[in-house]
Amino acid sequence: MAPAPQTPAEIRARQSRIEELYVRFLEWIPYVTLAISTVLSWMISDLSAADRAVTMTLVGAAVLWVYLGYTRVPKPDATPKRMAVYFIGLTAFGAALMRFDMLFFIFVITGFFHSGLMRPLWAIIAGIGVTSMVVNSTVTEGATPQGIAVYVVIVLVQTAAISSGFLLNDKMEQLRTQREDAFEAREAAMEENAGLHMQLMTQAREAGVLDERQRMAREIHDTVAQGLAGIIAQLRAVDATDDEAQRRRHLDSAVELARESLAEARRTVQAIGPPTLDTAQLPEALAEVSAKWSATHEVPVELVTTGEARPMHPEVEVTLLRVTQEALTNAAKHAQAGRVGITLSYMEDQLALDVRDDGVGFEPARAKPGSKGGYGLSAMRQRVGRIAGSLSIESEPGRGTVVSAIVPAVPQAVADAA
Repeated sequence: MAPAPQTPAEIRARQSRIEELYVRFLEWIPYVTLAISTVLSWMISDLSAADRAVTMTLVGAAVLWVYLGYTRVPKPDATPKRMAVYFIGLTAFGAALMRFDMLFFIFVITGFFHSGLMRPLWAIIAGIGVTSMVVNSTVTEGATPQGIAVYVVIVLVQTAAISSGFLLNDKMEQLRTQREDAFEAREAAMEENAGLHMQLMTQAREAGVLDERQRMAREIHDTVAQGLAGIIAQLRAVDATDDEAQRRRHLDSAVELARESLAEARRTVQAIGPPTLDTAQLPEALAEVSAKWSATHEVPVELVTTGEARPMHPEVEVTLLRVTQEALTNAAKHAQAGRVGITLSYMEDQLALDVRDDGVGFEPARAKPGSKGGYGLSAMRQRVGRIAGSLSIESEPGRGTVVSAIVPAVPQAVADAA
């Protein structure tokens, strides 16, 4: 079985094929029904030579009427008025032929189909009613009042039944058109959103590069440069004293400052880019980062992923990874946490990240940007905001902290299409 069409173009192509087949059916059915009626009349009916001659003349005229009135009429010229004239002629020829042989009711049945060529809807119903009256006209010949009543009932029921089919088809056509329009509008909106997301990600990447440069400058100035200045000061102090104990104390201080500066330099280099995302998806990268952090700080970390994980735009994944790294850094520096939980949720249109700890907590309203580099709460908000996301901090003294980030679920395909 062929798969069902999915795109508007596929739906339109399939609908076009169906409509083309129906148009061909309408073109051929009058000739087919007239041919069947004529053959049966010649084989079954016992007509006189004169009646047969008149019948064949009417058959020829009916063929010519259908050919000139419908088959050869270009679609733009098939106006409701012109089709109404054609239908009246078609029905008249059918009624005339039935006067000579009732078997030509088969040809008159064509009117049930060709009445749909007229507009508006009341004209279609009227055409069906007239066709029904002609098709069943033989019932009235020599009929009693009861027979006339039966004839009226048959015409009404037949007209109502066939008209209901046309009404239902008309409603279904309207619904199909509305559905296609809604589908096309949705497709256009998705394409527009993809373009906006791509523009947003490009801007976020450019802003991120600038942020990285500024952050590294602050890191070097506030940590490595100050550490080196402190080492120089301690070494100068060594030369300025002859006291061995003082010299040893200054040398130990210089060594400690050197170790701290080296650690800060390594941390700055490691924060330049998230190498874990080069070979793994976001859940695996978060697992690696949290495992290393847990081993370093001896604090258990529980990572939970909900929803169907799928590749996202690199800027989305980098942003959530950075938020996680900074939240873990803050937990290590300030929270004194005994346990940390990370939840990554994949939803249809969004990704949500929650990093929670059971540490000492704080009052977010009173939090101020630190004097030493890093991302900090303000920097995290800025980075999440650049990709149309939001960041919230929930914390109270003594009740732990929850860092929550919600960002658009921009697929990897958007980046690949760029």
